[in-house]
Amino acid sequence: MILKPAQRQVIYTALEGIPLIRPRDRLSTTVLEAAEATGLKLASHDILVLAQKIVSKAEGRCVDLATVVPSKRAEELARICLKDPRLVEVILSESAAVIRCRPNILIVEHRLGFIVANAGVDMSNVDQNDGERVLLLPSDPDATSAQLKSEIDAALSIDIGVIINDSFGRPWRNGVIGAALGAAGIPALASMIGAPDLFGRAMRVTEVAYADELAAAASLLMGQCNEGLPVVHVRGAHWDRKSAPAATLVRRRELDLFR
Repeated sequence: MILKPAQRQVIYTALEGIPLIRPRDRLSTTVLEAAEATGLKLASHDILVLAQKIVSKAEGRCVDLATVVPSKRAEELARICLKDPRLVEVILSESAAVIRCRPNILIVEHRLGFIVANAGVDMSNVDQNDGERVLLLPSDPDATSAQLKSEIDAALSIDIGVIINDSFGRPWRNGVIGAALGAAGIPALASMIGAPDLFGRAMRVTEVAYADELAAAASLLMGQCNEGLPVVHVRGAHWDRKSAPAATLVRRRELDLFR
């Protein structure tokens, strides 16, 4: 099981007072200060969900399009998808393969393995600073999650979970939903295979994207526009599986029927 049988409540709280993040900001310190300002005392088994953008900004993952020279491949794709060739070049630099290219749509396999529009490259909520700046996804979200967990655990002598959250589209469904780019201290993917159902029949194929479910709920508080609430605290979630990174959520190419 993931939730305890007697458990009926999981509490989500958006942390207050998160400032605009700059390159090389220490996110663990920012989060601890915001938790204190919100009146939260972090405890073991709590989970912190961080928006991808503040992680990318702290890592300095910003590119000014004025510095980008598009390749011939980028120019070809830009004519099809009707995007700025410089933006397409940045997208290609973050991609392992192009999956679909249509007017206004460029779906790629990100270098980290997941399938996503525009390789997650985005201009929203990015200070343009008199330029044309785009923000890339974090370099290694699982490693960053583990580092944040380690720093917060050490500061408070606790054992927490950390998720880095981003908005993803989905095959067959309209709209975006929160999904875990990185995770530490929790089982990102939990197998239910072998567990009995209500009638004692063993589950045969079910796996729960636990980190994605937590991330999606946190997104309801984070919002998608100008809410300014990029960190959400989760209390009451329990699990009985070993920790596993968000990389375990990526379906292997040979099992992906949507490509």
